[in-house]
Amino acid sequence: MNETVLRDGLLVTARAMAASGLNKGTAGNASVRCRDGFLITPSGRPYEDCHRDDMALVAMDGSWRGPFAPSSEWRIHRDILAAHPEAGAVLHAHSPFATALACHRRDIPAFHYMIARFGGSDIRCAPYATFGTQALSDGALAALEGRSACLLANHGMLVFGADLRRTLALAIEFETLCEHYWRACQLGTPSILSEAEMAEVMIRFTTYGKPQPASAPPPDAAPRDDQA
Repeated sequence: MNETVLRDGLLVTARAMAASGLNKGTAGNASVRCRDGFLITPSGRPYEDCHRDDMALVAMDGSWRGPFAPSSEWRIHRDILAAHPEAGAVLHAHSPFATALACHRRDIPAFHYMIARFGGSDIRCAPYATFGTQALSDGALAALEGRSACLLANHGMLVFGADLRRTLALAIEFETLCEHYWRACQLGTPSILSEAEMAEVMIRFTTYGKPQPASAPPPDAAPRDDQA
């Protein structure tokens, strides 16, 4: 995709993070893969004051170009994009409910079937490490194994997706799920779905959110006579 289009999309996404309640002030960051590495939001710049040309272009060796330094979390973005070829964009936010859970260093169990949206039967919390360090990135990569989202202990959330639009949507969905879990915990320990129940959900999620022809049977449908 044209780099100018990606820069515009990244700026729109960064501003949408604040508008959707994922972030306040200059917290959080987002990136998008491009031909020469990735574009990432600049460090310490209010997004409403940013121009598309303020987005930093970072190479996979860590060198960068732009009028402002890249986000201090550029290592996480680089390492996710390197480890996950399917990832086109990465988003990190200090959203209220995800951060509250992260401050308790809690994994999120299968209290709701939508946990499967992020790749498995739970969402992990990466161990604490100082922001901007390789240790934080290493812990995040481990927590993201087989997943597209994780919590960062005493820090916030991390999500990746195929492109900026889908990554922002996933982040909003993840924060909503964190809110549901937080609220459910106010009433006690939520009931947790079994491995068998989550396995069935995972089968159904192979087609979840994807356009299906009108003639497509549901994942668990019995074969027709002409398919037996």
